[in-house]
Amino acid sequence: MKKVYASISTDPLKDSQSVIEYAKSLQEQADFLHCDIMDGKFVEKITYNADLVNDINQNSLIALDVHLMCEEPLFLIDEYLIAGANIITIHYEAFKDKNKIVEALKKIKKGGALAGISFRPETKIKDIKIFLHDFDVVLVMSVVPGASGQQFMPESIEKIKQLAKLRDENSFKFKIEVDGGINANNAKEIIDAGADMLVSGSFVYKAENKTNAIKQLKGEI
Repeated sequence: MKKVYASISTDPLKDSQSVIEYAKSLQEQADFLHCDIMDGKFVEKITYNADLVNDINQNSLIALDVHLMCEEPLFLIDEYLIAGANIITIHYEAFKDKNKIVEALKKIKKGGALAGISFRPETKIKDIKIFLHDFDVVLVMSVVPGASGQQFMPESIEKIKQLAKLRDENSFKFKIEVDGGINANNAKEIIDAGADMLVSGSFVYKAENKTNAIKQLKGEI
């Protein structure tokens, strides 16, 4: 059975102290804390910044999966590396100059973190294909970025399958991460399609037994 990773999102939480306490409570259960960084430009919502990521890093042992839903993320990478991000994921659509994507990738890797690339639901795999060979993580958005609690978009399954096929055919090494509307009812189908990492916000946050909820996502129970 393949290894499946759970990256639990902080998105339902509203204040910084709650985020830190949540991170501490998950550190022996989740593989990663998924930190959604939104700037109010790339998406309408505004969340926290590198200062809080640093605080989480200083106060917990959980690995940090930082998802930059921000315009021109190239200029933000250094501060999240300093804050302790283990994965930094940038958005394909956030770059006006697509050549800067390679520059961002190199900066992340040089800083010692894993590099991820994500894309909106309307973006086609063929549009991002040229960039995939050097990335460590490819994050499929299975909802529209910017709000928690949305329903999983079924058409995302086909994108996951396409990525898995592309990976196999080219011997690429990236992990496939999926974010949005994932719960115990659809996790198995997503994993079977080729996903390695599942992001969950509301499903785990609202669960009475978060340990079991995480195990359900990973197919362990």
